Amino acid sequence: MSDAWDVKSQPEEAVVRAWTRLVRAQQLALASIEYQLKAAHLPPLAWYDVLLELGRAGPQGLRPFELERTMLLAQYNLSRLLERLARTGYLERRPCQHDRRGQVLAITPAGKAMRRRMWRIYGPAMRAAIGAHLTEAELASLSSLLGRLIEGVESPSGGRLSRPVPARSP
Repeated sequence: MSDAWDVKSQPEEAVVRAWTRLVRAQQLALASIEYQLKAAHLPPLAWYDVLLELGRAGPQGLRPFELERTMLLAQYNLSRLLERLARTGYLERRPCQHDRRGQVLAITPAGKAMRRRMWRIYGPAMRAAIGAHLTEAELASLSSLLGRLIEGVESPSGGRLSRPVPARSP
């Protein structure tokens, strides 16, 4: 029987240090961006992500399960977020022509306008959180390394993630 605390199964110190710094860097960057959005009286970053994905989908929109897969959010979290976005008029729900029980989500003109407003804060905040601290070469290297991690990580269900987490941009 294998002991979970077997020294052979434990990560090297370099792995622990890289993991800790990766998680901490993400937390600090996201907290800074969320703070700046809030200070500008704008919605949270998750709203931007939904509006971005719906905008990328174009007029045909996305089914909720497609958006869930793209966003890598739990269904119950996404459902509440979509309800708030629909109430504000930033997305519309249409019946799905292929599945009478289903629906299609599409960004509205108001949603596009909100996404643009958010990007005016988000873009510079992203640059301040990451871009201002690294050279172009370091950014390219970091992007490449993170891409390799994303490609190599398995989803909780055991398979590869269906696609890498999208870059957030207008």
